[in-house]
Amino acid sequence: MSGAPVRVVLADDERMVRTALRVILDAEEGIEVVGEATTGAEAVSVVRELRPDVVLMDVRMPEIDGIRATEQILATLEDPPRIVVVTTFENDAYVYDALHAGAAGFLLKRAAAEELVQAVRLVACGDSLLYPAAVRTLAAEHAARKPARAPAWVARLTDREADVLRLMAAGLTNAEIAGRLSVGPATAKTHVAAVLAKTGARDRTQAVIAAYESGFITPG
Repeated sequence: MSGAPVRVVLADDERMVRTALRVILDAEEGIEVVGEATTGAEAVSVVRELRPDVVLMDVRMPEIDGIRATEQILATLEDPPRIVVVTTFENDAYVYDALHAGAAGFLLKRAAAEELVQAVRLVACGDSLLYPAAVRTLAAEHAARKPARAPAWVARLTDREADVLRLMAAGLTNAEIAGRLSVGPATAKTHVAAVLAKTGARDRTQAVIAAYESGFITPG
């Protein structure tokens, strides 16, 4: 892997978890663990100081939890890192709140080493880490957030952009979207960018959350 390594900060109050993550990631070429935090407040401080590319953020930590830490990092840094929340259960209510707060995705603590490495590389490249079935379940459980009427951006989507948003919610990458729609990769990327702009989303994860909360996509 060429270029600068992906710089990672680990935020978890369990030392054994941090140690296990560090051992796995430091063994990979092109990935470097540059710091650790044991509380949400410490995570915010460490990230501000070290400016990593990716943060693996436990959702349940002392002082402030991973959700509030995610919100603070994204709100106060001009070029914030990509944040992946790490959780024990994919149906944890904290997960949806973390995604809503701006996390790029989530990862289960029981994930295999190769899944962890792939997740770090994926989000570092700007993609999102979504498990479509889990997100559908979480969205269904939070259906009360659906507004009384669809937001204005729904009507502004073209038919092709609407198709792209549905494919994003299904977890397809830009390359997979291009293949499904029989368009070039650059065209798919342009459509995704248009969807992000119209939904006002920071990234793909936020666009998918907006799709569910607006009622544009109905869980089920």
